[in-house]
Amino acid sequence: MIEQPAYTGFGFSDEEWGLLVGLPQSVLTAASAAESDGTRRTRAENAAGLETIAAGRESASPLVAAVAGEIVAQVGDPEAGEELPVIAPSEPRAYLEDVLGRAKQAATLLAARTDEGEAGAYKHWLVEIAEQVVGAASSGGILGLGGDVVSDSERRFRDRLAQVLND
Repeated sequence: MIEQPAYTGFGFSDEEWGLLVGLPQSVLTAASAAESDGTRRTRAENAAGLETIAAGRESASPLVAAVAGEIVAQVGDPEAGEELPVIAPSEPRAYLEDVLGRAKQAATLLAARTDEGEAGAYKHWLVEIAEQVVGAASSGGILGLGGDVVSDSERRFRDRLAQVLND
């Protein structure tokens, strides 16, 4: 007997599942790219984002748990000491806009295919990923001292993400 992919149980096509599975990592990258922080801070942001993604495996939402499990299976488990490669988009502003557009697509898809609880849990999880990434390392300051925990550009991205997902 051929085993069906996990996403068929949720009623999604392969392409739709790809959107839902790819978006959390894209949110992590976009939140990190919202402010140019340097390698050390970007690594801290990546680690915080991956930990938040991995924590989704323990979600009460079957959808969030399944998406998080698939991401961790693809990119690695932070509990095993694995790290994401640092991705620096060549055009950060364009990347942020692309991620926000995909977030809107995901919100529309979830509204059409899942109940309000599942959709809300997934959207909340995405905003939590962004929140953890932007709060992981101070921006500005000198030699890692001082600066803002969350810069204006990071705050704008996080707030726009929440708005796009909840419109």
